[in-house]
Amino acid sequence: MAKRGKVQTWVEYAVARAIFAGLNTMPLNWAMKTGEGLGRIAYGTAGNLRRTGDRNLKLAFPERTDEERQELLKGTFAGLGRQLGLFSKFASDRRETLLDITRWEGLEHLESARATKQPIILFTGHVGAWELSSFGLSLRDLPICFLVRRLDNPRVEEIVDRIRMRFGNQSVDKRGAARPMLNILKSGGTLGLLVDLNTLDEEAIFVDFFGVPASTTFMLAKLALRTNAIVLPIFVPWDEHNRKFLVEILAPVPVERSGDEQEDIRKLTANLTKVVENYIRRYPDQWLWIHKRWKTRPKGEPELY
Repeated sequence: MAKRGKVQTWVEYAVARAIFAGLNTMPLNWAMKTGEGLGRIAYGTAGNLRRTGDRNLKLAFPERTDEERQELLKGTFAGLGRQLGLFSKFASDRRETLLDITRWEGLEHLESARATKQPIILFTGHVGAWELSSFGLSLRDLPICFLVRRLDNPRVEEIVDRIRMRFGNQSVDKRGAARPMLNILKSGGTLGLLVDLNTLDEEAIFVDFFGVPASTTFMLAKLALRTNAIVLPIFVPWDEHNRKFLVEILAPVPVERSGDEQEDIRKLTANLTKVVENYIRRYPDQWLWIHKRWKTRPKGEPELY
């Protein structure tokens, strides 16, 4: 974590509390609408993030026009604001109110996996309201453990973590997480992971993402192969027509073993990444395009940002 001075820590904390408190005073739909508006304002002011998003979209969708890519990027900012409004309501709204903003598909895949008594890994990407992929399960009395990168500001992190765990979920700090994750799975638990961010060299392998080699975590594949876990994709895109979030659990991803663990890890990691890419292609305006996904490059390749 980056070091924070006391003044900066308290200012950020005060701002975060004010935003959460302000949005929390509104009905859920108003909070999300207000968040969308804040996201659109951010689009107009966050030049560096817009440039990152534009670069990413040119890499992923070179066939699209500049105007089309701009509309996708606007959707990203609006979606982030919408999720902020939603997240603020996680803290206090009734379980039934929060469930009413969701529509579920594929829950039978999770129920079938739980019936086997095998460990389960649920994975997702930064599509739509990814925070709802774990929080939504806890709303249905299906709490999980999930991996997080702690925020640099410990006071803001305390607020966020308390909200995430309101209905029984448990967060696992990404730092030093290998043993806790292994213990969760060996005990037959359910673990949630995000797999679509740029990852440091020693924790990653390169697999294609939108046709461009991307440094990608191999941890999920390694855990699945070593614990015989069932691997399920879960995504939570926004359905504008119905003004609801679709919580969709897809069929299990096959975990194949050839006897060559490194090759099995590479193949499974590539397959998982392809699942995320395919889902992003279904909802291209709802992914986190402002993240430098291709920042880490294979040796000898030039930087892309």
